[in-house]
Amino acid sequence: MSKPRVAFFDTKPYDREYFDRVSAGRIDVNYFKFAVTEETADVVKSDTFAVCCFVHDQLDRACLEILHQRGVRMVAMRCAGFNAVDLEAARTLGITVTRVPAYSPAAVAEHAVAMLLTLVRNTHRAYNRIRDHNFSLVGLVGFDLSGKTVGVVGCGKIGQKAAQIFRGFDTRVLGYDPKVDPAWAAKHGIEMTDLATIWHDCDIISLHVPLFPETEYLVRAETIAQMKRGVILINTSRGKLVKTDDLIVGLRAGQIGGVCLDVYEEEEDYFYSDHSGRILDDETLAMLLTFPNVLVTSHQAFLTNEALSEIAFSASENILAASEHRPLLPGTALVERDR
Repeated sequence: MSKPRVAFFDTKPYDREYFDRVSAGRIDVNYFKFAVTEETADVVKSDTFAVCCFVHDQLDRACLEILHQRGVRMVAMRCAGFNAVDLEAARTLGITVTRVPAYSPAAVAEHAVAMLLTLVRNTHRAYNRIRDHNFSLVGLVGFDLSGKTVGVVGCGKIGQKAAQIFRGFDTRVLGYDPKVDPAWAAKHGIEMTDLATIWHDCDIISLHVPLFPETEYLVRAETIAQMKRGVILINTSRGKLVKTDDLIVGLRAGQIGGVCLDVYEEEEDYFYSDHSGRILDDETLAMLLTFPNVLVTSHQAFLTNEALSEIAFSASENILAASEHRPLLPGTALVERDR
């Protein structure tokens, strides 16, 4: 049997390293550094079985139609989010769509907590001072996590892991997720409640929900006004959960005491690339980076050896399974055409 041909988009060196290692020559891969969109889809060769894509690819109906015309029968997302794919169009065209729903919950949860500790203990600022031989402690006062109330919005695999880590810091943890298993919450001492209570009671709020129409701009002026003054907000999920302009207003007013962002609502033009040689055109992002109580990382929460290995394994195994008319990995199919 011939090897399935795959067009691999938005490729970074670590993507290629892990995918080549896991696929072990069983897949014929064409790597592209750019994202797939309606404008770039025509680079796909006519005998390509699948495209392997990431969060910034734009697989709308127009793009999928071009891919379908070239014989593409599968979209393998190498991430948990799937808002970049028009699932209804894929279903109509008979294109299988898979994702990697749980590549490493620990990776994202631990990054969220790492960002929080960095921000509230000023370790990033201390590191820069020491490199200039400035050993002063003035302006570096932080606060203990112990005794604080933490809200975890979204208690799926990542949110659950984050909640359990926060409990380890002797915090009170409030969780929100209508689908959560009550037994898990009881076992780990997580108090499940509603969003209004989380907004009102929490010193720290960490977002772990996917981006859907109902979660877009979950954090906006209306909800920020309900939060405890000085709240710390963490977002390692999707950029458009937070309305950035409203966030900046909250920061300036002191309503928000600090922000940790691994995602940004207009990140596509900046994240994953080196822009150190030019001025940022995005005035909102540039302004965010001027706040001393804002910490931004470039959507790197997933970037661990364990997560990259699982992403490569899941994506490659699903491609092979689909090409050989075998069952896909459990829980990974978003759209599955008849085999």
